[in-house]
Amino acid sequence: MSQNGSEPRKHTIAVLVENKFGVLSRVAGLFSARGYNIESLSVGETLDPSMSRMTLVVRGDEFVIEQVTKQLHKLIDVIKVSDLTEEDHVEREMVLVRVNAEPAYRAEILRIADIFRAKVVDVTPLTYTLEGTGEESKTGALLDLLRPFGIQELVRTGKIAIARSPKTKVRKVEERVGKAREAIKDPAKEQKITGFVD
Repeated sequence: MSQNGSEPRKHTIAVLVENKFGVLSRVAGLFSARGYNIESLSVGETLDPSMSRMTLVVRGDEFVIEQVTKQLHKLIDVIKVSDLTEEDHVEREMVLVRVNAEPAYRAEILRIADIFRAKVVDVTPLTYTLEGTGEESKTGALLDLLRPFGIQELVRTGKIAIARSPKTKVRKVEERVGKAREAIKDPAKEQKITGFVD
């Protein structure tokens, strides 16, 4: 239990930053300076190459996360900070796992991969390398089932997340698009046909 009475838990924080040298270390430094370990961190360009989006998973109580979020807003290269933990969002992570695949167990490993919709991305006489994508609980369950066969190596991307779009806003956009399409169609109907007189 923390000093303010809230229990530490995982928070998924999305940070939109300018794509510049040193921004990643400054953002990560705010968490480490307060003694909180970043459990996973994913960074990539957005539609605009001048901006990057960071997705961090950090365990902490509400008070500390709120304070760190406020500090992030003050960084000059930070454009937007969102704590997705309480929002309706979609999250995924990818794992690459190389597992022992002796001939006697190959069919069983392929059956497990099929259940979790994992892909076989590499094969050797004694191993399979699988690619699995999904929520953390799904990739965790896949790994639990593969462990008895012997996992040789494992790589995880960490979590990426995106907020779901509110339905009301989507309707408004669709209405605007519909009106715009009608506006495009109407002038075409009203256009007069002109030509050369013989």
